[in-house]
Amino acid sequence: MKCTFFSKKPCVIIFNYYIATPNIKLTYLKSMDMKNAATLRIMLVLALSLSMFSCKKSSNSKNTSRGTGWAINSNDGGFQYNTNFKEQATAPGLAFIEGGTFTMGKVQDDVMHDWNNTPNQQHVQSFYMDETEVTNMMYMEYLDWIKRVYPPEDPNFKAIYNGALPDTLVWRNRLGYNEMMTNEYLRHPGYAEYPVVGVSWIQAVEYANWRTDRVNEMYLERQGYLARDAKNTATADANFSTDTYINAPKEVYGGNEEIVRTDNNNIKTDADGNESNVYANRGTGILSPKYRLPTEVEWEYAALGLTELRSYNVYRGRKKYPWDGQYTRSGSRKVRGDQLANFKQGKGDYGGISGWSDDGADITAQVRSYEPNDHGLYDMAGNVAEWVADVYRPIVDDEFNDFNYYRGNVYTKNAINEDGTVKIVTTNDIVYDTLSNGKVIARNLPGEIAQVPVDENETYLRNNFDTSDNRNFRDGDKRSSRYFESFNESEEGEDASTTKKMYNAPRHNVEVDSAGNLIREYDKTNARTSLISDEVRVYKGGSWRDRAYWLDPAQRRYFPQDMATDYIGFRCAMSRIGSKSKQKNKKKN
Repeated sequence: MKCTFFSKKPCVIIFNYYIATPNIKLTYLKSMDMKNAATLRIMLVLALSLSMFSCKKSSNSKNTSRGTGWAINSNDGGFQYNTNFKEQATAPGLAFIEGGTFTMGKVQDDVMHDWNNTPNQQHVQSFYMDETEVTNMMYMEYLDWIKRVYPPEDPNFKAIYNGALPDTLVWRNRLGYNEMMTNEYLRHPGYAEYPVVGVSWIQAVEYANWRTDRVNEMYLERQGYLARDAKNTATADANFSTDTYINAPKEVYGGNEEIVRTDNNNIKTDADGNESNVYANRGTGILSPKYRLPTEVEWEYAALGLTELRSYNVYRGRKKYPWDGQYTRSGSRKVRGDQLANFKQGKGDYGGISGWSDDGADITAQVRSYEPNDHGLYDMAGNVAEWVADVYRPIVDDEFNDFNYYRGNVYTKNAINEDGTVKIVTTNDIVYDTLSNGKVIARNLPGEIAQVPVDENETYLRNNFDTSDNRNFRDGDKRSSRYFESFNESEEGEDASTTKKMYNAPRHNVEVDSAGNLIREYDKTNARTSLISDEVRVYKGGSWRDRAYWLDPAQRRYFPQDMATDYIGFRCAMSRIGSKSKQKNKKKN
């Protein structure tokens, strides 16, 4: 707004004042006579009063309950809540993926006749996913932390570190010389930004859990809820767990109050001296949701990058690769003919002919070597295939559910002591498990809350779930088998080789005797008809070993969850809290 005053005797008047906050300063410099200047003063005072009244009203309404009219976040105590929360912060390494509806499954000819990826429509909530696969350097940071907190020299912790180590022997080939990769690939800085391999599905899940705790530990330290550099003080008996901090904050770091209870600026004290906001909780909005493996539906949706393929708000389901087009070579004028992913181009051709047509890799490639898809995700085809969270079944049961589909739910709850407190795992409570391949891993770590299966207290008269383990729901249990007869059910403990089930994969058994020696019992029966069980997991995407056929994000394969290969890696995902979109004024259609 521009005002002009005319006067025979002009004078210069400068008005400086602040509105609402001291950061907003308005300066008026006008040439005017004294009469008009007095009028302008009155107008400015009125404007200032109205603006202050407006701000005060807005502030009061924000911190007043619309349910009761009571004050929120009062210094005198009462209900405390983060009313300034805007939206979830993007955690380290992640990219935002806005959810939507899409056609999951293979929309091209099924030349292999697998019939395990028939098209079906699914809806995915918004989520986050790692921009790249987890690299060797990222995984080495995890190993370094374990080695410092649980020294493998201590016999009590040796299995923890060894159980987290990737299997570097996956590079060996009976008719190939790959000893350099066996010795160097994981640890040498020349491979620091290459995707980690030799990691089983179980190890990938444990890495995601560890990453959750380290990121939340950093957030709490930044906000003053933990002492500075608290993350560097962790020991086996005193470390940080997100779930423990939420449920029993005084127990983290072994109950060391000098670390956990800081005199931060968030603490409020009422007239009686009672303190609040001493510890952060879910209501503060500081703690991040868990890092986890993406579900199969999330991974396929993110890989397709369908942001440009909408038709009347319905995805057309015609995309073959994470990039546009039907070919694996770039059609861009600048880089025409270059390969868009790292994969096996033909028999004996792992990288192309040396020269301009070479794709730059014969094993894995450094992450970000190729262009990202429309979601900003790298290597969603080629480089390494990737573990996803789902238990494998040949069909996706979209008839039962088409929203955030996932097969693999095993519901648990916190274990409770007799005094009603949560049970914290100690160094004497670590549970070790011997896998089918003989590897020993830790199923829990000190400082975590012990977990037990949900029971009738949670399932009684529910219609959405009635058991703890739902991995084989509607597909794979006895009632799903075409051989099922209710009047002739197999007795418990009956030899599996005589039981006719839809999925009767081999059951190898490994036990440890009193001397610590492994006793391996191989399932040598000829009655087995399948490799599918509740312990095989889906992996998606083509790898450096695969032909172009497997680059289609719809392709799905499976592998035992406790084994590893030289061509399967992983990336993490995280659920989105709050709004579906980050765009406030999103364009319609």
